[in-house]
Amino acid sequence: MQIGVIGLGRMGGNIVRRLMKAGHACVVYDAKPEPRAALAKAGATDAGSLAELVKALGESPRAVWIMLPAGAITEATVEELGGLLAKGDIIIDGGNSFYKDDIRRAKSLAAKGVRYVDCGTSGGVWGLDRGYCMMIGGPKPAVDHLDPIFAALAPGLGDIARTPDRGKGDPRAERGYIHAGPTGAGHFVKMVHNGIEYGLMQAYAEGFDILRNKDSKDLPEDERFTLNLPDIAEVWRRGSVVSSWLLDLGAAALAKDPLLKGYSGYVQDSGEGRWTVEAAIEEAVPADVLSTALYARFRSRQEHTFGERMLSAMRFGFGGHVEGKEATDPEAKPGGAPDRAKRE
Repeated sequence: MQIGVIGLGRMGGNIVRRLMKAGHACVVYDAKPEPRAALAKAGATDAGSLAELVKALGESPRAVWIMLPAGAITEATVEELGGLLAKGDIIIDGGNSFYKDDIRRAKSLAAKGVRYVDCGTSGGVWGLDRGYCMMIGGPKPAVDHLDPIFAALAPGLGDIARTPDRGKGDPRAERGYIHAGPTGAGHFVKMVHNGIEYGLMQAYAEGFDILRNKDSKDLPEDERFTLNLPDIAEVWRRGSVVSSWLLDLGAAALAKDPLLKGYSGYVQDSGEGRWTVEAAIEEAVPADVLSTALYARFRSRQEHTFGERMLSAMRFGFGGHVEGKEATDPEAKPGGAPDRAKRE
């Protein structure tokens, strides 16, 4: 297939590379010319503007994948594309947009006949090799049309043991992607996924903080242990019930820097944790762990513990996030004020 991709950062660029590796033709655009030029050398078509990108897409219906930060920049891009595309064309938002924004955008675009698909995309900077787990929302005909794109980006069956008694369930789930439901459902599922991620990371962080402080002078001398954290993380990776990819990333960070001195302990939140807690409130669902994990990230910006350095290490591991270089409020406009008006 042919597809346009807008936003060639840590994930967007690798999405293009994985698609081209699978034989798909990509037309690419980014505000910065350097990533466009790099991908053009790899075989992509470089577009100098959104209008040029749409013009270069000859296949009908045209499909354009947006991989930009949630908020104003994605909003403006969707709006501009809506004026450039024609009836039947498809916009895919593969970033971390708020699901209620998806619903609103889809309604607006439907008046022009342009279809909108929201795709929660997990895989971080490792997606080029590992593939991307995708949770997709939108009209079935549009999602079905895009299936070759999703299939190419997904991890596939791999070597993960198949779940017993799945019966005749949708085979796409086993390959790493699902059609979660109507518009907004994909980003809603990804939002909760990220909320759970906060909780898992916080549990590891607190556990390793307890291990790290077992040699405290406040303890009786015969109860003090100086524990080898890299070894503990490594042994837990092998056969333990708490093994996970997050633990793999934490173990790699500890092996390189046992005291995690290279990490600040300042831990950002990208928005989905807040939205997950908001959804829990709307649904009257108790979410003690997820709420506490979110508040722990807020606290980390005032005091930094070893556990918070562990959180920083895991975030850098899966997403390449450099703490302190992102807006404190993930919904902030460039001028600093939160951009909540569109969804309230």
